[in-house]
Amino acid sequence: MRDSLLDLCRRYADAHVDPCGVAITPVTGLSIVRALHPGELQAAVCRPLIAMLLQGRKRVTTGIESFEYGPGEIMVIAADVPTVSQITQASLGAPYYSLVLELDIAILRELHGSTPAEQAHTASVRVGPVDEEVSDAAYRLARLLGQHDALSALGEGLRREFHYWLLRSVQGPAIRALGAADSYAERVSRAVAILRKDFMRTIRVEELADAAGMSVSVFHQHFRAITTLSPLQFQKQLRLITARRLMLTEGVGIAQTAYAVGYASVSQFTREYARMFATPPGRDVRMAKASA
Repeated sequence: MRDSLLDLCRRYADAHVDPCGVAITPVTGLSIVRALHPGELQAAVCRPLIAMLLQGRKRVTTGIESFEYGPGEIMVIAADVPTVSQITQASLGAPYYSLVLELDIAILRELHGSTPAEQAHTASVRVGPVDEEVSDAAYRLARLLGQHDALSALGEGLRREFHYWLLRSVQGPAIRALGAADSYAERVSRAVAILRKDFMRTIRVEELADAAGMSVSVFHQHFRAITTLSPLQFQKQLRLITARRLMLTEGVGIAQTAYAVGYASVSQFTREYARMFATPPGRDVRMAKASA
């Protein structure tokens, strides 16, 4: 089944991949990533998603944990968490291919039903073998990517089924918490939504705690347990990751970028950028241009 799914994803990605190596599909939240060679370290604050690795290898680090996974394995990110990742195995002869699905919270809630969620925290990032039912659901969805009429009629049902089998898989407990109304994960996600939308402005922790329906101290505890960061650190990473994208892909200058993402001081921006990416912004831009 994995070889058949790889063949479907390879053909679609090779025909539709953009300059960043991503092929967006007509299915909401579904994309295919392709890389022709090992890549540099990439920092991101990921939304909840799953990534089925079909060919190649990748290393992902979050907090103090690091995972390396390969074909036949799936990575589940069951919260908004910062990650540093690197494709470690890819070549022209054997490119890296990964099928990525952003988890749909509305579907998870519908499938969750009235079953109460466990309030204990589970690991937000997990790697393990792909269940046969999950692989089969992904294959039947990918098979429709080139069939517009069939996809229009059957796509949403298959996307829902894909979520169902993910919930029933060994990764299910972490995913299930996302769909549980009033779970810690759901409450923290309300605060994360504010941070993602307004990361440029100064946001008081009291505002975030109020959105999550928690006291400040309890909010701090659960926010860090789920995202691995404090709210301030989370906002800072959002700013710096956005800044790197503005400079490297859109050519925005350092000072303009610093102010655009909410810094009042270019020197502070430069220090914090260098601390996160291990090189000052100017040098990082020059190295990226030289590499390109």
